Amino acid sequence: MDRKGFTWHLAYDIKNSLMNLGLSENMFNTLEPIFYIVIIVLISFLIAWIAYRVSLMLLRNIMKHKEHTFLSKLMEHNVLRKLTHTIPPLMTNAMLPFIFDKGSLALKYTDIFVSVCFAVTATRAINAIISSVGETAFKNRKFHDRPIKGFIQVAKITVYTITTIIIISIITNKSPLYLIGGLGAFAAVLMLITKDSIMGFVGGFLLLENDMIRIGDWIEMPGAPINGIVTDISLTTVKVRNFDNTIATIPPYTLINDSFINWRGMNESGGRRIARGYTIKSDTIRPCSNELLERTKLLDADFANYVSTELEEAGNKQIDRTTNAGLFRAYAERYLKRHPNVRKDMLIMVRTLTPTANGLPMQFYCFTNTTDWAEYESIQAEIMEHFAYIMPLFDLYPYQNTSARDTVISGMIEADFPLEHIKGIPNGSIK
Repeated sequence: MDRKGFTWHLAYDIKNSLMNLGLSENMFNTLEPIFYIVIIVLISFLIAWIAYRVSLMLLRNIMKHKEHTFLSKLMEHNVLRKLTHTIPPLMTNAMLPFIFDKGSLALKYTDIFVSVCFAVTATRAINAIISSVGETAFKNRKFHDRPIKGFIQVAKITVYTITTIIIISIITNKSPLYLIGGLGAFAAVLMLITKDSIMGFVGGFLLLENDMIRIGDWIEMPGAPINGIVTDISLTTVKVRNFDNTIATIPPYTLINDSFINWRGMNESGGRRIARGYTIKSDTIRPCSNELLERTKLLDADFANYVSTELEEAGNKQIDRTTNAGLFRAYAERYLKRHPNVRKDMLIMVRTLTPTANGLPMQFYCFTNTTDWAEYESIQAEIMEHFAYIMPLFDLYPYQNTSARDTVISGMIEADFPLEHIKGIPNGSIK
């Protein structure tokens, strides 16, 4: 039996059943199309429900044997349910020619309504699939830190735009190509409205193509309140959680147009740089004395061997050539090379910079063996505190602005006030 014969027999059976219930033939002729529509919709929803339950059962059986990220995302976004929602409008649209007379207004408007319903349900299903694909890709190691969210949003916007054009073409009974051609005059206004989205898409594409930024990167923008970890990259915004726990948002194209610092290379290298120092008072730099050399030998055995070797190679002239600052540089470099938290395979250097009005700057340059912020700061503080403590043993003192307390102490010393009653005298300032 073909589809037309099946439909005729179904209609005949429904009519006889309603007549037996007491419905008059005139009333039935008036309500006949509505009855058929209701019956077809009910049957189509029943078929959709059966299709959903069967497909859901098959999907769960597959996932019992092996976990699939994509399949779990399909279930999370109810893709099966949204796909089966397209069955009722499809079945109803196929049966409309057998319910209404050809060319009637009822057929025309019902066909428009059913077609629009199908377009809406199909759009919801397609966007759910796109979301599932995007989240599955985000779970992949290759893409989990890439800005793919913007591309997913663009894909959804494209689907919504196409659906809108199709719905308008269905309602107006015009070809979609005809409508697209008529959008030329509207393009300028559309560009103004979606300018940020377009620029965001281009910016996100460039960020991805050049691998400039990933989720989890620590970025810093000079001149902007941006200094923290990237938490999200979308079509129009990049979210950064600053280290004071504030959330900053910037457009992706801002990162393309302006300069910013990405600390990812530091994290990947496994070492974070220390580049700090002290400005030594110039008047404390002088040639080494025998007493100073003998005193510094007591610091550790390795440095004692160094001092002895240098003295043997240079003879007594070493006292005239070596300064206490040079001796301290040698000690500081050896200390850094022995430090358990300093990378030995990266540059270790102690150098002097351009002299200033405050004295001679000396910089300690090395890399820690950790990139954790708290651990890095602890290691850096330990090194700087050690050098601050050890410098007076070399008769060196860092420059420090005079405070009111220093002035008072200086006056007390000049007035021959008993030193045991003076608190806070700098180490080595009294000889």
